[in-house]
Amino acid sequence: MAVDYAVIVLYLAGMLAMGWWGMRRAKSKSEFLVAGRRLGPAMYSGTMAAIVLGGASTIGGVGLGYQYGLSGAWMVFTIGIGLLALSIFFSARIARLKVYTVSEMLDLRYGGSAGIISGVVMWAYTLMLAVTSTIAYATIFDVLFGMDRTLSIVLGGVIVVAYSTLGGMWSITLTDMVQFVVKTIGVLLLLLPIAVVKAGGFAEMRDRLPDDYFAPLGIGGQTVFTYVLIYSFGMLIGQDIWQRVFTARGDKVARLGGTAAGTYCLVYAVAGAVIGTAAKVLYPHLGSPDDAFATIVKDALPVGVRGLVLAAALSAVMSTSSGALIACATVANNDIWSRVKGFVAARRAAPDGPDAGREPAEGPDAEAAGGSDEVRDNRLFILIMGIAVIVIAIALNNVVEALTLAYNVLVGGLLVPILGGLLWKRGTATGALASVAVGGVTVIGLMASLGVLANEPIYYGLLASLVTYVAVSLASKPTDPAVLTAWRARLAGEPAPEDDGTEEPAPSSAVHGA
Repeated sequence: MAVDYAVIVLYLAGMLAMGWWGMRRAKSKSEFLVAGRRLGPAMYSGTMAAIVLGGASTIGGVGLGYQYGLSGAWMVFTIGIGLLALSIFFSARIARLKVYTVSEMLDLRYGGSAGIISGVVMWAYTLMLAVTSTIAYATIFDVLFGMDRTLSIVLGGVIVVAYSTLGGMWSITLTDMVQFVVKTIGVLLLLLPIAVVKAGGFAEMRDRLPDDYFAPLGIGGQTVFTYVLIYSFGMLIGQDIWQRVFTARGDKVARLGGTAAGTYCLVYAVAGAVIGTAAKVLYPHLGSPDDAFATIVKDALPVGVRGLVLAAALSAVMSTSSGALIACATVANNDIWSRVKGFVAARRAAPDGPDAGREPAEGPDAEAAGGSDEVRDNRLFILIMGIAVIVIAIALNNVVEALTLAYNVLVGGLLVPILGGLLWKRGTATGALASVAVGGVTVIGLMASLGVLANEPIYYGLLASLVTYVAVSLASKPTDPAVLTAWRARLAGEPAPEDDGTEEPAPSSAVHGA
């Protein structure tokens, strides 16, 4: 195992080194949060694939293959379908908006009154997504070192928080590229063929397992439909996914790079299910399907290769964890805290407020300080959110329930107002707010009464959200034509002020072919 340990330790050290390097590049808000909006197709597609294929897709995907056979691929497959739909139909428009968060998009579309509520919903989703990824460290470090669950979560969480806090999106992009390569080699090129050979090949697998293991819908048609609603639609609206779209250099990169990443997800889905099916042949009586990945890696792979494949699993967890963490911190700072600060400042600046008559600071010094302050503030929020994620991960045990809760609230509350804003010009701010409230409350209420893993909450939550959005929008005053004009201009990619009124130009040293 010494060689395996060395591979893992070198990998973790490399992640921290890239965080330090990324810190030197992240000098502005744009650089820190969206990598300066200048990723080329190779880096964009690699990092997008890394963010969506996390521990649930790797360890959980193999577990579903162990339990249901080839149809266990459907969960990850629907993630790929959602990413393909986002990339082909929406990514170009999203990239042209030049915003940092989904809530900023809603403010632009509806006139600045939908952001705070949607920000809270999105924050809850990204927080739970980061938590579920962080819990997965316990499984990997237990296999590697026999480490205590709490210590495993703290070790993995601290490394991710460290490199994310240091360099923001630049660090996360660089580490995600490494993680993408490691996952490709470890899971697709090594574990997949070795597992099939160890199981005796496909013919032996078919002879040893029931026919249901090779049926396309062996997992159940209703389950597949629920996966589509939760994961495919979740890909269309998640802050963690949109924040990666914002890093694209242009429309073409967002569309083609995302399409490549989505196609990669489809291949990864099938690979995970096949590995799980092979594990069922080799180890038919495991205590839990989620043990399949760790067991086949530990028992079936040679020294060195085992370390690389475990590093691949660690890569999957870290890529999703870091992406969710920076998304959570971005929403907390830009959509919630900044709005609260703005509200307080407006009250203080009122004619009878304590700061009445005080002139705001102006001049180049104030502008320079503002840029560095924004990076510092976002860095601080990543650190705070990271500590919160580690603490919550230690307290929770059920990863599937936490992930389902996150996606149900996200899709039930925000899918309709976001897609409605992009596709239906008659949608209004009042309709959007009512839709978020009704859809979110319906989903939470039904999960409380029927159980988190029930299918009905997302079905009825989406239906309630859609009916409310359409009915309230038609009954309320149409959106101000000036707001819609500005919105259409942003969708068309026409120049628009961002933050201080200018978009930072890409420096001549930018690697546009990355």
